[in-house]
Amino acid sequence: MRKPVKLRAHHGMCLAFFEGKGYSSGFTANMEKVKNSLREDIPVELCMEKDVICSACPNLEKGVCATAEKVKKYDIMVLSACGLSEGSQISWQEFSQAVGKNIIKAGRRKEICGDCSWTEICTRKEKEEQ
Repeated sequence: MRKPVKLRAHHGMCLAFFEGKGYSSGFTANMEKVKNSLREDIPVELCMEKDVICSACPNLEKGVCATAEKVKKYDIMVLSACGLSEGSQISWQEFSQAVGKNIIKAGRRKEICGDCSWTEICTRKEKEEQ
């Protein structure tokens, strides 16, 4: 079996709404690369620490996340809503479906990450899909 991609739990929501905008051009390019690499059968290991997306984030300063407590709360809530735990290894398809069903379609996104700096994009996309 292929080695799992380490992925912060809340990034399941970020990837669902990502539209090519980000903190910086480097971050955006990395996010696009990660999104394009996650095919249905790719295994992911859910975590609450630096992952493949964080590696290009300007909030990561000398290996320490400037928004660590805030995003850890998002991770905990995503895992709980999806009935998963830190370290769970599942396919990208299973995880993205769990996020879609238990958070996005259930109308819980704002509850989990409504204070995120990108919430306007997610809110707009949710309205477009209604």
